Amino acid sequence: MKILITGGAGFIGSHVVRLFVNKYPDYQIVNLDKLTYAGNLENLRDIENQPNYAFVKGDIVDAGFITELFQEQQFNAVIHLAAESHVDRSITDPLAFVFTNVIGTVNLLNAARETWNGNYEEHLFYHVSTDEVYGSLGETGLFTEDTKYDPHSPYSASKASSDHFVRAYHDTYGLPVKVSNCSNNYGPNHFPEKLIPLAINNIRNNKPVPVYGKGENVRDWLFVKDHATAIDAIFHTGKVGETYNIGGVNEWKNIDLIRLLCDVMDEKTGKPVGTSQQLITFVTDRAGHDLRYAIDSTKIIRELGWQPSVTFEQGLAQTVEWYLQNTEWLEHVTSGTYQSYYEQQYTR
Repeated sequence: MKILITGGAGFIGSHVVRLFVNKYPDYQIVNLDKLTYAGNLENLRDIENQPNYAFVKGDIVDAGFITELFQEQQFNAVIHLAAESHVDRSITDPLAFVFTNVIGTVNLLNAARETWNGNYEEHLFYHVSTDEVYGSLGETGLFTEDTKYDPHSPYSASKASSDHFVRAYHDTYGLPVKVSNCSNNYGPNHFPEKLIPLAINNIRNNKPVPVYGKGENVRDWLFVKDHATAIDAIFHTGKVGETYNIGGVNEWKNIDLIRLLCDVMDEKTGKPVGTSQQLITFVTDRAGHDLRYAIDSTKIIRELGWQPSVTFEQGLAQTVEWYLQNTEWLEHVTSGTYQSYYEQQYTR
């Protein structure tokens, strides 16, 4: 089997690539990534020389390139993770999210449909999405696979659109698809613009830790390695045409999460507990900031036997330890010098 994984140099994608390369040596894994600011080949140094792995630099917005790649490689399946994913950036530049998340997804769907040409028995298009397409919850309730879409940011609107296109290609053309919607991910290799790695990096450098509003927003946090195993389960045993919600069964208010993270950082760095909490700084709330997300993972747990493998406290401790042990990686991605790694390895 030859699988195209888009966005495989990114945070979640790199964990999925690593899992598939190591777990399925008989599969050929092709990692397609544009290598924007959040795509980093240093995430995959440990498997880059594996015989069943190949990297291709390219942009899913380039329809001609995508079509040629599919015709040349003859993929059996696609796991589509490539996306612009930062809400704040989507508010500043919504068109970038339309191009990558909507047009890019449709380009991949068209290339798969044209290349597979109705021979769908041994093929699959697996689209990875987000719980943000469902909008915002009140203090109670959970997002299920049947929750009505109600996106509130340009990011979530673009992901909602891409979800609709994937399902439309299934309904209209019979393209074999699966869709998953996940909650907030955390863990190693996360680019430090998102809440947890940003806080870790700022605490390391004794800088203010920004928290939107009063920190009352609630998120369900999913350890990235657990997300990768869920994708593995859905890819291999999920039903074609179905949607699966993936959550960590793990809700936290932002302010409570940050306080816990500060205390973990103090413990791991030998500071008196409470020291890092003094860095917490409340900032103006983000426009259109959804109050609460929470995923009901009953379907994937019941039907596919998947379960989160760690508690949040365990996963957060592992995450902090990884960042403290990989300060060189953190310095590289924040300075942009990791781009020279790609040039050294792949431009010859």
